[in-house]
Amino acid sequence: MADNNFKPFVPPGAHMKEFTLKSILLGCIFGIIFGAATVYLALKAGLTVSASIPIAVIAITLGRKFFNTTILENNIIQTTGSAGESIAAGVVFTLPGFLFLSDGGGAQFFNYFTILILAIFGGILGTLMMIPLRRSLIVKEHATLPYPEGTACGDVLIAGEKGGDFAKTAFYGLGFAFVYATLQKVLHFIAETPEYMTKQVNKYFPSAKISADITPEYLGVGYIIGPRIAGVLVAGGVLSWLALIPLLSSLLPADVIASQLVKIGYLANLQTPGGQGSWDPVTHTFADYSAAVYYGYVRQIGAGAVAAGGFITLLKTIPTIISSFKGSIGAIKDGKENGSNNNDVPRTEKDLSLKVVLFGSIALILLMAFLPQLPGDSIGKKMLVGLLVVVFGAFFVTVSSRIVGLIGSSNNPISGMTIATLMGTCLVFIAVDWTGKVYEPMALVVGGMICIAAANAGGTSQDLKSGYIVGATPMYQQLALFIGAIVSSVVIGLTVKFLDKPTAEMVSKGITEHAIGSAYYPAPQGTLMATLAKGILSFNLDWQFVLVGVFLAITMELCGVNSLSFAVGAYLPLSTTLPIFIGGAIRGVVDHKNKKNKKEVSAAEEELGKGNLFATGLVAGGAVAGVIIAVLAGFDGSAAVLAKLNMHGGLVSIIHEGGYYVLGCALFAFMGWYLYRTARK
Repeated sequence: MADNNFKPFVPPGAHMKEFTLKSILLGCIFGIIFGAATVYLALKAGLTVSASIPIAVIAITLGRKFFNTTILENNIIQTTGSAGESIAAGVVFTLPGFLFLSDGGGAQFFNYFTILILAIFGGILGTLMMIPLRRSLIVKEHATLPYPEGTACGDVLIAGEKGGDFAKTAFYGLGFAFVYATLQKVLHFIAETPEYMTKQVNKYFPSAKISADITPEYLGVGYIIGPRIAGVLVAGGVLSWLALIPLLSSLLPADVIASQLVKIGYLANLQTPGGQGSWDPVTHTFADYSAAVYYGYVRQIGAGAVAAGGFITLLKTIPTIISSFKGSIGAIKDGKENGSNNNDVPRTEKDLSLKVVLFGSIALILLMAFLPQLPGDSIGKKMLVGLLVVVFGAFFVTVSSRIVGLIGSSNNPISGMTIATLMGTCLVFIAVDWTGKVYEPMALVVGGMICIAAANAGGTSQDLKSGYIVGATPMYQQLALFIGAIVSSVVIGLTVKFLDKPTAEMVSKGITEHAIGSAYYPAPQGTLMATLAKGILSFNLDWQFVLVGVFLAITMELCGVNSLSFAVGAYLPLSTTLPIFIGGAIRGVVDHKNKKNKKEVSAAEEELGKGNLFATGLVAGGAVAGVIIAVLAGFDGSAAVLAKLNMHGGLVSIIHEGGYYVLGCALFAFMGWYLYRTARK
């Protein structure tokens, strides 16, 4: 029921600057920055964090000091900017799958214009479908659906209007991460991935590897998600790298492992050296057995676990899905809930018309049918794909909005929704006798657009909640979201393509075509989506390994453990999850100290706490620095300059490789201590 006693911070009758050119431009700039950072983080770790709060914090600070913005303009800035983060997550979780379809049949669609079109269409679809849902979910259920990030963001905007200098901590984190990333990725004074691996001939524990990408963004992510999720993530990594890989390394001969790598495309043939694990056909050995076993077997087990974990998460939300869909349909049937923008409606209740939703959906279907950049060999087939996108989109946007209203965007089971969409699409294709590898890219388009739409719908819902709290005009927010989706998509596609281009260092390690899918940018969800599409439509999946992963996820769920978090950890390299766990452990110690000192902190206060703000700065600074350095490494001239600045060789000659790793770990520990010290203030 609607909270009739609720009063927004800015009254409906107030006249205040809101949808202005400077607010849109600033929002677009933030959307570009955080969109690119999210691409980088999602490709490396398969994780994202909400950008709305840091954008709001920075918008308030810059706006108040330099641009004289109002609270409603600041709200438009964060609304426009947050679209980039949501769309980037949806793009990275699915579209890299084009690279991994049967016989490389989808690689032709992994181009800038196809990525751009799908990103824009998915982003627009997510916002379109939220227009008729705003009153039923945001307004009428204000008291029952908290939308945690949206509420916290609204509190940030109001706190900023009242005064305060809480943004300083986030900027400190940003600067700290930039300096650290420069020392690590430009000067190579700090090791990037310290590691220790037992030898394959070890009698008791062969090819067990402990490694960690000691970067500021992983430390920050771990602190933000907390000790529970971070612990479950690293548990999956421990199982893969310290249990499954040593076990399989001791049981399987090198030739069998190499044959498996040839079968799934990670090695050309048994006579050619190289590939994952650096195969030597003369000695019939690998330089890195753990990498060979990981890519040959463990990644497929992890893919099965992620698929099952996502599906289990979706099944657990079925009661919420049913009640949410019924309630939303009932609200739309009420003619008064259609978001009218006539003059009799208060400013804070003006939505875009339902005609925009209707004609926008029709336009999306027609554009998908006629644009040559999208897969499909006939207009009729592509029109069916467009129709599936709109139908699945209407359903899962509703689901996504309701779920994030209860548990927040960070816990939104987008992977589960995408898996369900992909499987449903494949079953529709099979029903009309569309089987084989030619239809794999078309199925991935449907899954990709729904993933982008659901992710953007979750972010849009949080933004509309913030707007409801501060007293924004919904119509202007919806327009800002459309603009943010289009502008950020332009840069998201560029970032994806730039990061996919192997650098000179990658080429020296045998990565010559695509960096995405390698150890540098594993893109776990994208690989999984391709695996599912191939398995259902082309019947060429190693189901024996996938089913091991499925029952691994079921086992975790029966033990009361979040199966999806565990599965993602089992799929990713331990080097990714271990530093995230360290960040989570620091958060756990801080929380324990607060509890011990009987210091009660509310959820809203925690969002604005120094620890969270500094961690947010670490994530943003580290990820943005990573994108900038990766882009520079893609140009020959700047790559040559970066190579000259590399201190790795000189340091190793003085303190040896072990000493170099110890130095890196010591500086990472210093960063962790500083995060703890900041959080305890």
